[in-house]
Amino acid sequence: MSPAVRLCAVAALALFSSAAAYGCGSAVIDKAKLDDTTQASLERSLHEKIKSVDCPSDLSVDPGSTFECVVVFPDGKRESAILRIRDKDADVSIVGLKPRQVERGE
Repeated sequence: MSPAVRLCAVAALALFSSAAAYGCGSAVIDKAKLDDTTQASLERSLHEKIKSVDCPSDLSVDPGSTFECVVVFPDGKRESAILRIRDKDADVSIVGLKPRQVERGE
Protein backbone atom coordinates (compact mmCIF):
# COMPACT_ATOMS: atom_id res chain seq x y z
CA MET A 1 0.00 0.00 0.00
CA SER A 2 1.46 3.38 -0.97
CA PRO A 3 2.20 5.96 1.74
CA ALA A 4 -0.51 8.28 0.37
CA VAL A 5 -3.15 5.53 0.44
CA ARG A 6 -1.94 4.45 3.89
CA LEU A 7 -2.25 8.01 5.23
CA CYS A 8 -5.75 8.38 3.79
CA ALA A 9 -6.76 5.06 5.32
CA VAL A 10 -5.49 6.16 8.72
CA ALA A 11 -7.20 9.55 8.44
CA ALA A 12 -10.49 7.72 7.88
CA LEU A 13 -10.17 5.67 11.07
CA ALA A 14 -13.04 5.74 13.47
CA LEU A 15 -12.29 7.31 16.81
CA PHE A 16 -11.71 4.98 19.70
CA SER A 17 -11.57 5.18 23.46
CA SER A 18 -8.88 4.11 25.89
CA ALA A 19 -9.51 3.53 29.56
CA ALA A 20 -7.89 5.91 31.98
CA ALA A 21 -6.46 4.58 35.21
CA TYR A 22 -6.24 6.84 38.21
CA GLY A 23 -3.32 6.68 40.59
CA CYS A 24 -2.00 9.29 42.98
CA GLY A 25 -4.67 11.73 41.80
CA SER A 26 -3.69 11.89 38.14
CA ALA A 27 -5.14 9.96 35.23
CA VAL A 28 -2.92 7.90 32.94
CA ILE A 29 -3.87 5.97 29.83
CA ASP A 30 -4.01 2.18 30.09
CA LYS A 31 -1.03 1.18 27.89
CA ALA A 32 -2.12 -2.42 27.27
CA LYS A 33 -5.58 -1.34 26.12
CA LEU A 34 -4.10 1.48 24.03
CA ASP A 35 -1.66 -0.90 22.28
CA ASP A 36 -4.40 -3.46 21.55
CA THR A 37 -6.97 -0.91 20.40
CA THR A 38 -4.49 0.92 18.17
CA GLN A 39 -3.41 -2.36 16.56
CA ALA A 40 -7.01 -3.44 15.91
CA SER A 41 -7.93 -0.03 14.47
CA LEU A 42 -4.93 0.00 12.13
CA GLU A 43 -5.61 -3.56 10.94
CA ARG A 44 -9.23 -2.65 10.13
CA SER A 45 -8.28 0.56 8.37
CA LEU A 46 -5.24 -0.68 6.43
CA HIS A 47 -6.66 -4.15 5.70
CA GLU A 48 -3.40 -5.78 6.71
CA LYS A 49 -2.00 -7.50 9.76
CA ILE A 50 0.15 -5.65 12.25
CA LYS A 51 2.77 -7.63 14.19
CA SER A 52 2.76 -5.30 17.19
CA VAL A 53 2.10 -1.80 18.48
CA ASP A 54 4.12 -0.24 21.29
CA CYS A 55 2.81 2.99 22.81
CA PRO A 56 4.51 4.92 25.60
CA SER A 57 3.64 3.99 29.16
CA ASP A 58 2.48 6.35 31.90
CA LEU A 59 0.87 8.82 29.48
CA SER A 60 -1.00 11.50 31.39
CA VAL A 61 -4.47 12.34 30.13
CA ASP A 62 -3.75 15.76 28.65
CA PRO A 63 -6.50 16.67 26.14
CA GLY A 64 -5.13 17.97 22.85
CA SER A 65 -1.67 16.47 23.30
CA THR A 66 -0.21 14.08 20.74
CA PHE A 67 2.18 11.15 21.02
CA GLU A 68 3.62 8.40 18.85
CA CYS A 69 3.35 4.62 19.01
CA VAL A 70 5.75 2.28 17.18
CA VAL A 71 3.91 0.05 14.68
CA VAL A 72 5.71 -3.12 13.51
CA PHE A 73 4.50 -4.90 10.36
CA PRO A 74 5.04 -8.64 9.74
CA ASP A 75 7.93 -7.88 7.33
CA GLY A 76 9.74 -5.99 10.12
CA LYS A 77 9.03 -2.51 8.74
CA ARG A 78 8.42 0.04 11.48
CA GLU A 79 6.22 3.11 11.25
CA SER A 80 4.99 5.67 13.75
CA ALA A 81 1.30 6.12 14.46
CA ILE A 82 0.51 9.62 15.68
CA LEU A 83 -2.33 9.75 18.20
CA ARG A 84 -4.15 12.65 19.85
CA ILE A 85 -5.85 12.61 23.24
CA ARG A 86 -9.29 14.09 22.58
CA ASP A 87 -10.70 14.63 26.06
CA LYS A 88 -10.36 14.08 29.81
CA ASP A 89 -11.94 10.62 29.44
CA ALA A 90 -8.81 9.51 27.53
CA ASP A 91 -10.62 9.15 24.20
CA VAL A 92 -7.85 8.87 21.60
CA SER A 93 -7.79 9.33 17.80
CA ILE A 94 -5.20 8.15 15.31
CA VAL A 95 -4.32 11.22 13.25
CA GLY A 96 -1.52 9.89 11.07
CA LEU A 97 0.97 7.18 10.17
CA LYS A 98 4.48 7.96 8.97
CA PRO A 99 7.74 6.16 8.24
CA ARG A 100 9.83 5.76 11.35
CA GLN A 101 13.40 6.96 11.62
CA VAL A 102 15.60 4.05 12.69
CA GLU A 103 17.06 4.70 16.12
CA ARG A 104 20.13 3.11 17.58
CA GLY A 105 19.38 -0.17 19.28
CA GLU A 106 16.33 -0.97 17.13
